[in-house]
Amino acid sequence: MTVLEQSGAYHLAPPPAWRPRRDPAPLLPDREPFRLLGTGAELDGALLRELYGHLVRGRRFNEQATALTKQGRLAVYPSSTGQEAAEVGAALALREQDWLFPSYRDTLAAVARGLDPVAVLSLLRGDWHSGYDPRATRVAPLSTPLATQLPHAVGLAHAARLKGDDVVALAMVGDGGTSEGDFHEALNFAAVWQAPVVFLVQNNGFAISVPLAKQTAAPSLAHKAVGYGMPGRLVDGNDAAAVHRVLSDAVERARGGEGPTLVEAVTYRLDAHTNADDATRYREAAEVDEWREHDPVALTERELRARGLLDDEGVRQAREEAERMAGDLRERMHREPELHPMDLFDHVFAHRTAQLHQQAEMLRAELDAAEAEGTAAEGTTAEGTTAEGTAAPVERNAHGRAHSGRQGSQK
Repeated sequence: MTVLEQSGAYHLAPPPAWRPRRDPAPLLPDREPFRLLGTGAELDGALLRELYGHLVRGRRFNEQATALTKQGRLAVYPSSTGQEAAEVGAALALREQDWLFPSYRDTLAAVARGLDPVAVLSLLRGDWHSGYDPRATRVAPLSTPLATQLPHAVGLAHAARLKGDDVVALAMVGDGGTSEGDFHEALNFAAVWQAPVVFLVQNNGFAISVPLAKQTAAPSLAHKAVGYGMPGRLVDGNDAAAVHRVLSDAVERARGGEGPTLVEAVTYRLDAHTNADDATRYREAAEVDEWREHDPVALTERELRARGLLDDEGVRQAREEAERMAGDLRERMHREPELHPMDLFDHVFAHRTAQLHQQAEMLRAELDAAEAEGTAAEGTTAEGTTAEGTAAPVERNAHGRAHSGRQGSQK
């Protein structure tokens, strides 16, 4: 006898708890990415010009930052060349009070949000964990671990709603991040809590060298939204106007209490994953060349020219402004950073722990000893003798290296 043949067993339908919580049809993304450029759609000319200016500066920013890695001024740089439209369009969709939670590749989004380009690169330079004040700028630190910023965005958005603050959080992640557990946990909590948060996945085709097809069997990454009970939107990530429209709609939907949205921006990373990556090992040059024909900067310029909103002079001015930005970035990044060892203990906890206090006192004692040694060395002759003619002792630190007498600011 089977279970269904037993007395009292249900035959036609499962218990109510098994039934769908909502109709999935309205949550499904469109079959094709949403586009605006080249469609003849009504567009705001001023916004389109603003987007174009950011795109031109963003492209030049990527070029300059990549050059800085070759000059040893940056430890690493993950270029977003080819993805500029997704980053700029998203950042400009936020209001001043909103929060941005970027990944390590989203430097252009942070700059478009108003941050100092040098501060944005500080993490990649190795000077600080974050070169800016997240609370003042409302931009979370660029997240190097994949997808860990997504639960943070949900938590902040949920807390803001509980406090009655008019705040929306925009969390950005790459397609590789959707394979992380943090991605799924963030989406589940956001949907259950109906938190005012928007998730933007920049699908650039590869998680370093792993193609999307080896990460997921879903029809699209936007379809993953349905399983969590939120709408999924699919947009052409190289169409800055379309990205801005879709993200603006999602942000205002969240602001209005309608919950989160998952947006997939279909784009392509024209450069290598970072300056340490050899992209020729996992993709063909012909594929890259094909995507160059869908360059976001060229697409926006073509649209503006077609609408009579841009001419050669306007292009020249945009490029000159971008070059001034690159020159300022280059000049300031070539300055040696002013660092102090005691900075190690700042911004770790709001209030230092007993262990941090102990470590700080130990380091301070070492620095004071080094300073005293440097003062004593001023009376030593070039031949290594004191003014009285006796040999000057050489003190060594815990690592066996002779003290230089320099402390405090290190260059």
